Amino acid sequence: MKRIQIACASLFLSAALFLSGSARAEDTLRPEIGKPMLAAQELVKAQKYKEAMAKIREAEVIPGRTAYENYIIERMRATAAAGAGDTETAAKSFESIISSGKLPAADQLKVIEALAGTYYRAKDYAQASIWVQKYIKSGGSNPQMRQLLLQSMYLGGDYVSASKEVAASIAETEKSGGVAPENMLQLQANCQLKIKDYSGYVITLERLIKHYPKTEYWADILSRVQSKPGFPDRLLLDVYRLRHSVGILAESNAYVEYAQLALQEGFPSEARKIVSKGFEKKLLGNGSDASRHGRLRDMANRLASEDRNALDKKGKVSERGDASLLVNDGYAYITHGEFDKGISLIEKGISKDGLKRPEDAALHLGLAYIQAGNKPKAGQVLKALSRNGGGAGDLARLWMLQAHLE
Repeated sequence: MKRIQIACASLFLSAALFLSGSARAEDTLRPEIGKPMLAAQELVKAQKYKEAMAKIREAEVIPGRTAYENYIIERMRATAAAGAGDTETAAKSFESIISSGKLPAADQLKVIEALAGTYYRAKDYAQASIWVQKYIKSGGSNPQMRQLLLQSMYLGGDYVSASKEVAASIAETEKSGGVAPENMLQLQANCQLKIKDYSGYVITLERLIKHYPKTEYWADILSRVQSKPGFPDRLLLDVYRLRHSVGILAESNAYVEYAQLALQEGFPSEARKIVSKGFEKKLLGNGSDASRHGRLRDMANRLASEDRNALDKKGKVSERGDASLLVNDGYAYITHGEFDKGISLIEKGISKDGLKRPEDAALHLGLAYIQAGNKPKAGQVLKALSRNGGGAGDLARLWMLQAHLE
């Protein structure tokens, strides 16, 4: 997943702030200092920061400076240095301003905000985090500063703290009935990957899929589910079904393998639909494999036609047969679009003794209900299955996300 860059608005103070009327009446500048400082202010306004720094140095060499004169010099230097890109000098000046005791209360948060932004621009993320936290504790309410804190923690390598802060921000948003912004969820996912919290990462990925269902998130989570230790190969066809449903089946080989698996499992009608879709998208029928794709299409068409006729003949036998045969034939009817008949057979199979793979049967019953448009029943079946874990349970949870059943 890509690292998220949170934009930081310019946090530097304007030159007008420094020589404004906010000074106390007893604090004055001597003319020999006031003259170069006024000149520096005009140069800052004209964005001539290096020239302004030269004027500030003229004032700085005047002997016997008062605490107030030093304070004004540091304020002007902070702005000029920031404008010139000299973040180290700017940061030192901002800290001097804060510790001077001369800073009016009304300007306190603005200067702390500027200092945090200066450290961030200097890539001193540890100091940026410290000063943003001071800003927040002092009552600052600029929402960009919380974003700056999260990004500073992340870029500074403090992934544990960043993850905790993001979690708190997400919880606060959701408590008020809102949806966490995508960049917050992405940042949380990145932190979880860094600290190897893979279970937490999957939960965050599911949240991203729920609210921002992009194909890259689906591809990531399906890859993780399929690569989990113990994930059964027999569910590969179900993985392809979900990949196709969410729009991440994008290669000719994937269409071919999906169709071949469907044929092997006894669902030629499903294979026919997939091959047809592959030809429609021009992923099949081109290049050196065009003839092989054509043979696959012919086979799927022929077997699908034969399968529908054979299902009715098998029906009377399968109803007296074993549970697994009932479930398989039931899903075959689903692939032909005959939902009521298919669901009835699957349910009969599940209710009989001796069903070898009840979790697989429950997954297919949930899919059958989704295709039949019965979301309440689909949600009931898949939610119960998802609690059991395992490969079928993982896929059930993802189908719930795909079908918006939560």
